[in-house]
Amino acid sequence: MNSVERKDLKELLIKGWMTHDGMWFYHSLQEFGIEKTNKVNKEAVKSMSIIELKRLKKILGVESISNFDELKAFLTSAYKLVMADFMEFGYGYKEPNIVEIWWEPEKCFAYQGIKQIGVIDDYECGIFERTETWYKTLGLNFTVSPKVSGCMMHTEGKCFREYRFDFSGE
Repeated sequence: MNSVERKDLKELLIKGWMTHDGMWFYHSLQEFGIEKTNKVNKEAVKSMSIIELKRLKKILGVESISNFDELKAFLTSAYKLVMADFMEFGYGYKEPNIVEIWWEPEKCFAYQGIKQIGVIDDYECGIFERTETWYKTLGLNFTVSPKVSGCMMHTEGKCFREYRFDFSGE
């Protein structure tokens, strides 16, 4: 273990988890079809994300988030922990109170995998469920744009979301 770089270990562990996720999706698809698999996948992501958020808050020493600066600090640290380089995931912050998330054209790992197994036309992306569940579990008030069903990478050749947060307490 001492000869393994932290970055390489992180990539290995996340790739293992993503491989399990992909194989779970594939075998569920074979057994139950795309409609049920999409539904269960999204629910599983939501359930996992609630637990993941609790763990992230604990390890990062975050009790609550009450403003955009706190959210940015939390997300930056959380993404460094849970995202791997192979995911080719990007994010950024815009004022006032906007978080952007994107993948470069044709680079989304989920898009590539679902396309490879041949069900991209009927796939309902579950990736954004993860951070949206974080936001909801944190009790944050936000809107998302664009609202997408299916796979935006497949239908538009690009994939992104913009989250606008309201910290006014209203």
